Amino acid sequence: MDNIDPTHLVLIPSYNPGLKIIETVREARTYWNPVWVVVDGSTDSSPVLLEAMAQEDTGLFILRLDRNRGKGSAVHEGIRAAQQMGFTHVLTMDSDGQHPARSIQLFMTLSKASPERMILGLPIFAHDAPSLRVIGRRISNWWANLETLWSGIGDSLFGFRVYPIEPLLDILNHQPFMRRFDFDPEAVVRLRWRGICAINQPASVRYFTPEEGGVTHFKYGRDNALLTFMHARLFVEFMIRLPLLCVRRCRS
Repeated sequence: MDNIDPTHLVLIPSYNPGLKIIETVREARTYWNPVWVVVDGSTDSSPVLLEAMAQEDTGLFILRLDRNRGKGSAVHEGIRAAQQMGFTHVLTMDSDGQHPARSIQLFMTLSKASPERMILGLPIFAHDAPSLRVIGRRISNWWANLETLWSGIGDSLFGFRVYPIEPLLDILNHQPFMRRFDFDPEAVVRLRWRGICAINQPASVRYFTPEEGGVTHFKYGRDNALLTFMHARLFVEFMIRLPLLCVRRCRS
């Protein structure tokens, strides 16, 4: 795609994704311009490959961080730079090829029609999706919906989504947490607390085997502990906010 969109961009946080990042970026560029990649301190060959791609593609911008800080931090740096350049919305997608680039245009169209809302991907899993990941997602989704009084979060963990930059950036500027795997669920809960409604749009998701070039940095023990701590924090805040949330829920 050649025409640069002045308000919406695709943002891909990336940490040691292997060669899958090349396919991911090429597919994203097919459907949108511009595409930004935030290299989150990668130590594999991906930064060199991405820089070479960017030299030949004016619709691709590479932002490199000096060390690995986590997905939330990478998104934070990306949207901070994007806002300075006049962008208002960002579609985030993973660098490992799991998210459907062909759905980018649909999600962007929905966002442009309702710019005050966030567009959340509702994952459609293939039969080979890891069962532990699917079960863990259901638990996190239950907590996220409780913390927002079941006000429209279809899926809290699926990172293929469009955010309004201004409220998300303000949240990140004032939060010491949500910098790693906890970013996606905490972002939607806090945006919902701010009155940002969600549009849930189904989108396919694929899990690649190592033989297919799949790379994962998910650690069951570490990241589930991080999610548990996150929901404990959010639940305490939820109880404090409960009267206001009930009033808002009744009005809606």
